[in-house]
Amino acid sequence: MIGLNDTKKKRTFDAIVVGSGISGGWAAKELAEKGLKTLILERGPDVKHIVDYPTAMMQPWDFPHGLRLPLKEREENPIASKCYIFNEDAKHFVVKDKEHPYVQEKPFDWIRGYQVGGKSLLWARETQRWSQLDFDGPARDGYAVEWPIGYKDIAPWYSYVEKFAGITGNRDGLEQLPDGEFLKPFEQSCVGKYFDEFLQKNYKNRRAIIARKAHITDPQQVHYDQGRAQCQHRRLCQRGCPLGGYFSSNASTIPWALKTGNCTLRADSVVDSIIYDEKKGKAVGVKVIDRLTKKEYEFYADIIFVNAAAMNTTALLLNSTSSRFPEGLGNDSGVLGKYVAFHNYRARVSGQYEGMPDTKTEGGQVASSYMPRWRNLFEQETDFIRGYAAGFGAGRRPFHSHEGIGEELKQNLVSDKWGPWYVGSHMMGETIPKETNFLALDRSKTDEWGIPLIHFNVDYDENDEKMVKDYLQNTTEMFEKAGFTNIRATDSKQAPGLDIHEMGGARMGKDPKTSMLNKWNQVHSCKNVFVTDGACMTSTSTQNPSLTYMAFAARSADYAVEEMKKGNL
Repeated sequence: MIGLNDTKKKRTFDAIVVGSGISGGWAAKELAEKGLKTLILERGPDVKHIVDYPTAMMQPWDFPHGLRLPLKEREENPIASKCYIFNEDAKHFVVKDKEHPYVQEKPFDWIRGYQVGGKSLLWARETQRWSQLDFDGPARDGYAVEWPIGYKDIAPWYSYVEKFAGITGNRDGLEQLPDGEFLKPFEQSCVGKYFDEFLQKNYKNRRAIIARKAHITDPQQVHYDQGRAQCQHRRLCQRGCPLGGYFSSNASTIPWALKTGNCTLRADSVVDSIIYDEKKGKAVGVKVIDRLTKKEYEFYADIIFVNAAAMNTTALLLNSTSSRFPEGLGNDSGVLGKYVAFHNYRARVSGQYEGMPDTKTEGGQVASSYMPRWRNLFEQETDFIRGYAAGFGAGRRPFHSHEGIGEELKQNLVSDKWGPWYVGSHMMGETIPKETNFLALDRSKTDEWGIPLIHFNVDYDENDEKMVKDYLQNTTEMFEKAGFTNIRATDSKQAPGLDIHEMGGARMGKDPKTSMLNKWNQVHSCKNVFVTDGACMTSTSTQNPSLTYMAFAARSADYAVEEMKKGNL
């Protein structure tokens, strides 16, 4: 830990990484491993792997309220309470509404994790590669700007991070969902297999494959070297895994970076802004406010990686003003804060399956099924652009009869009976980045560290509404044909943000006039600042984005180090 009275020399590093979540952890690992003295700044408290997982080994009866939160606590956190993670076992990893307010011109349910490791402790661990189809989206339909890279540019880095993180899955051979470097897959339920076979027989380009997840099912030496072990299907991941069975910054990249001897981690460091030196024509450091003492001080470095999570990264750049950049660091194009997008998780379809009465699920299922995008794949077939993927799950639940009296009642209460299989699907739709979906800073209001509050103006559009309608009709039809019954199709109408896949705000692009970052995630007009978290995303695809953030961070760090050696930064 760095003290406040240290000299400027002691506060000077080769590289600074702002944020310790999924992308920040990767940036720090790569930079430190390549020999750069690297400082990680995290605004929240330290969370050490295993040591700081207070609920990891607790049983349901160990919690005062059986895992549920008291009504008062939920009422005090109306936004956080909408997230399925916000319960007694993991609430300490979720930002409380009152402690970190923001302005909502339109409803935006922003779920955050401010601690070392960030949301990498909380994520659902779905890890799918993007395909060339996804990178081609903006160029194909003309919405947003073209990506400056394609699949071939990022594919080697997908392989690189997959091998280290540990990703399970099948090699399914799907063009819209490229295969990766997989450990053995989880077992798919028999109803999941049945539904996949049904789709292959009756539809073109539709599958329900076993999900690809960041869990170690077949540990390799590189995982043992990290101190991680095989996933035990505990399904308590949101508490932090003492085994390191799933990938998190806490279990993997951060301890790896620290082990190099080149990395320093400073928690409780709220980064206010990036310091830009007009004479040198580059960023030279960051201004930090200690979370606990509120004292200000500065750290310096030749390279700065901004990985504070999409919306906070964008806000940090907006708050980094100077004579050269009065509207935010690198914001010559005026697009900083704009073209925010997300994933549409509003629609669900559920039902029952009366078949396979002699089978049931046993133990914890870590992975359910995944239906890769099937709409507008190789031709425009709907009245909306882009497409959607979906999750698919199936299971059975035991129940006890309360009928009878005396001995009959006793026997009913101790005897499990099994209901029909339940089946369910949820939509994961691609939203289109638009200039009208933006975040800005409200400089009339500040948080307790004196930093302007983020002001959100983000909403769905007509394309999203058409996509929801199509998913509900399409999935209901598939369920009916598959023989599922009691089908219910619902639109939650939930606000943007609850998908926890916010992206954009500092997008990549070919043209500095319409984008913030080049093909190396490098700020066009401030070459020693890199952004490799969700803020960099030009479009959103239908796949979960975390694996792509990891690959971007590793690729960009490698480039930055090479450029530094050449004296270009």
